Amino acid sequence: MLAGALAGMVEHTLMFPVDTIKTRMQAYTGVGQFSPTVGTVRAVQGIVAAEGAGVLWRGITAVALSAGPAHAIYFAIYEATKRRMVDVRGGHQPLAVAACGAAATIAADAVMTPLDVVKQRMQLGRKQEGLWQVIRRVHRDQGIGAFYKGYKTTLVMNVPYTAVQFAVYESMKRGILELRGVDETGYSAGNHIIAGAVAGGCASAVTNPFDVVKTRLQTQGEEGARRYRSMTQAATSIMAEEGFPGFLRGIWPRIYFHAVRNE
Repeated sequence: MLAGALAGMVEHTLMFPVDTIKTRMQAYTGVGQFSPTVGTVRAVQGIVAAEGAGVLWRGITAVALSAGPAHAIYFAIYEATKRRMVDVRGGHQPLAVAACGAAATIAADAVMTPLDVVKQRMQLGRKQEGLWQVIRRVHRDQGIGAFYKGYKTTLVMNVPYTAVQFAVYESMKRGILELRGVDETGYSAGNHIIAGAVAGGCASAVTNPFDVVKTRLQTQGEEGARRYRSMTQAATSIMAEEGFPGFLRGIWPRIYFHAVRNE
């Protein structure tokens, strides 16, 4: 559990600038400053030129507070449910393992989501607001519910993400073993890195539309941003105003983030 918490904190901290770029690109044009057609390189150049490289780390305190506990809770719940649902029965239990993963995700995301809302608002903010200033402002202006606006979308997103990730990983693993003509014992760390990176990249690309909706829900109320009643209404609004390209905002930073994360 401790190892999972430390790994989560290191992972999110090192990749934080990439996450900031993704958030800026996914946010509504009025607040995120970029149109759906702007590429990643131009987005980075625009941010750094206008605000300096330091802005890419704005909001990292929210991640530092939430990533460790969220990952610790994930592994604790997963191991606890696995002992009760899988280990006592023995054998291959794919559905039970999936249920354990779902329970762990629901619990971890419940911890992560409120500070993820704060993090994204800090990433977009033109003001030099600190963590507690943003928390107080959001609570004052929009109430406690604002901290969970993206929770449902996050859970909906994680189901196809996990399915694609495991499917691609297992396919890559089998393909690598057949290509090399070896069995499981010949599956090296390098092979795992390649398969994991491809799996993470594919899963993040497929679920990017959900992530765009989540970002819009979590940053609504910021200056220049749209307000949405629900996940469905947000998706409908994005399609009506921006077309399908609107759902592809920030896709390359997200692919890079999850490819590196899953190595």
